[in-house]
Amino acid sequence: MENQSKAKFIPTSIVLYLTYFIHGIGAAILGQQAIKEVLVTQWGYSDIEASIGVVTTVSAALGLGRLIALPFAGPLSDKLGRKIAVMLGTITYAIFFLGLAFSPSMPVAYAAAICGGIANSFLDCGVIPAEVEILAPRTGLATMGTKLFIAGGQKVLPLLVGFIIATAGMEAGHTKSVLIVLSIFIVAVGVISMILPMPVEQKKESDGQKSSLINDIKSAKWSVESIALIIIGFTCTATFQLWLNCAQTFASEVVGVADPSGMQSLYANGTILAIILTAIFTMRIKSVRFLLLYPTVSLVALILVFTTKTEQMCNIGAFLLGFFAAGGVLQLATATVNDLFPKFKGTITSIIMIASSLSNYTILTAAGNMSSSNVMMMNIVITVIGVALALFVNMRYGTLLANAGQE
Repeated sequence: MENQSKAKFIPTSIVLYLTYFIHGIGAAILGQQAIKEVLVTQWGYSDIEASIGVVTTVSAALGLGRLIALPFAGPLSDKLGRKIAVMLGTITYAIFFLGLAFSPSMPVAYAAAICGGIANSFLDCGVIPAEVEILAPRTGLATMGTKLFIAGGQKVLPLLVGFIIATAGMEAGHTKSVLIVLSIFIVAVGVISMILPMPVEQKKESDGQKSSLINDIKSAKWSVESIALIIIGFTCTATFQLWLNCAQTFASEVVGVADPSGMQSLYANGTILAIILTAIFTMRIKSVRFLLLYPTVSLVALILVFTTKTEQMCNIGAFLLGFFAAGGVLQLATATVNDLFPKFKGTITSIIMIASSLSNYTILTAAGNMSSSNVMMMNIVITVIGVALALFVNMRYGTLLANAGQE
């Protein structure tokens, strides 16, 4: 009976996952070299090559939008329901796409990107809890599903860009058409999600004690290792965001790759494969072990891309970074830190996501004022820090887990 009752929510689950397919496109669209060039021209910059960095600065605003919305998007979803959160997410995502399409200047596009970050927060707080409720007790499958659809969107985008370039050339009008279609599609998905049934959230009985983010932070017993894990949320996000937004520019300007858009497809292939294999591996191996292995391989790939400067290594690096940097390191860090704070799972998850969003904003803002070679070097340095922190946490993990169990 329970399986039969849950079956009616399967169409809802599919529709909700489609929002993350569009989110995958939205998260990667400003990293496409061809689209960067169109937008820079649209904003009135005469020297296209010298001005490409401003697009990376606009990408950073996605992280700022997440920082703005994260403190209240979750409580709103819990209080008003998943449908409201999803609808707000799809509407603000449409504003992001349309704002980019018709932005006459970089500041207008920056404001639109803030809306995109806000949209991402509302989707996270609406779609993920809804999918967990629909697919319970397979909560791991529910969260990995969002990552899978993001990777699917990131794989389709370069194919779409390549098709447009091959058939009509990437011009301002074609870019606007793509962005308008995306805005219509995601609003339609939001409307459909409002119509379809969703599980009724279980209301927890209050024990009379008020709980808040601030109170939970004060009550938790912090350690150097737990802070290191939160910083890993910052470093692992920086590794894949810098690659996603700047690798094609490095390949084009430094390596001389004529059409670097194919790197995005290889990156997405790596991410999809990583999601599948990591989900299997984590059944037998502790998540914390991957926090050391995956960034280490990412570091080696970054160094090889930076030093060899060949098209072949750029393509190999794209696949490796997709697998080892974007294939779930942030989710694994979140799972690890939840093991150490069993009484404050919601709070600690919020904190590590805020660290991730802060990384997205600060690191990409800095990258927008740097050459592509310097961005690659910065990525290497940040990844080295992440590897060092992961090594420290792995050495101390057994003791930390025992202490968490005693508490």
